[in-house]
Amino acid sequence: MTILIDRDQVIAGPALVPAAHELASDAGAELTIGLVNNMPDAALKATERQFMKLLQDAAGSRRIRFHCFSLPSVKRSPEAKWHVESEYSDLSDLERGKFDGLIVTGAEPIAPELEREPYWRDLTNLIDWAKANTRSTIWSCLAAHAAVMHLDGVERRRLPAKCHGIFDCEVVTDDSLIRSAPAPLKVSHSRLNEIAESDLVQAGYQVLTRSEEAGVDVFVRQYASRFVFFQGHPEYDALSLQREYLRDIGRYLARERETYPRLPASYFDAATEEKLTRFERKAAHQRHPALSNELPALNLRADIGAGDAAAVLFRNWLRYLGADADASMSMR
Repeated sequence: MTILIDRDQVIAGPALVPAAHELASDAGAELTIGLVNNMPDAALKATERQFMKLLQDAAGSRRIRFHCFSLPSVKRSPEAKWHVESEYSDLSDLERGKFDGLIVTGAEPIAPELEREPYWRDLTNLIDWAKANTRSTIWSCLAAHAAVMHLDGVERRRLPAKCHGIFDCEVVTDDSLIRSAPAPLKVSHSRLNEIAESDLVQAGYQVLTRSEEAGVDVFVRQYASRFVFFQGHPEYDALSLQREYLRDIGRYLARERETYPRLPASYFDAATEEKLTRFERKAAHQRHPALSNELPALNLRADIGAGDAAAVLFRNWLRYLGADADASMSMR
């Protein structure tokens, strides 16, 4: 999949950043950006749309060539595999091409340890390639954990319970990536593991944002490429956490998981949380997939701010890529 994104292209989704005319000063060299989408099948197409929309809104008048890839070793259903094979570019095209920026998503964990994941070798090869062949690469969630482990041996730690919800994150380091960020940044997190801030700092990483409840949010390290790491999911739209929560309820009712999922933090309004708590008690006694038909109507909190963090991060990230690209053109 190769898509040319500019301010006149319309892609369905919420408006997450200022209108294009407000970013007219960003006009300049065309940028080529790749998305290596390793998300689970149910989130595969939604992830494409989220990142395409973010890049379109953040691009202003700058044109972006957007290419989608996926690691071939990520296990897929027949339908998802057909979508990847027919709509995505082959990963070998990434290594032969010239990319300004790269975004690499996580994947659904299968093995208890990262090195045992079926895609580990493909992912570490990609990490090594991106280090020398992009101006900047964003590593999201599990991909961030894999990158710091491969690069510096920093191991993630299993959390006592899933970190799941919308968390207030504070800026702790002045950096161009988070310039003009609202305070606090409200960021979606959804993970079973974390990397401790003390381990990252000791290994030479710079923490940019953190949450008192969720821990480290965004951190960076400079190689030939500037590596940006997200422990959270700033790209999530307003309903992403709801879809994950309902998926996990369905898995519990189908006995595909042993424990009932916890409510996402600071996400549903108070009335919805009360209804879902009553439903959980009922599910414990009547555990059957058909019970999902009785799920109550769901309403989100009005102040979740989905997309605000992504608007800042991706606008500033494209400006970083663009400044480097414009400098390269001026030297020709």
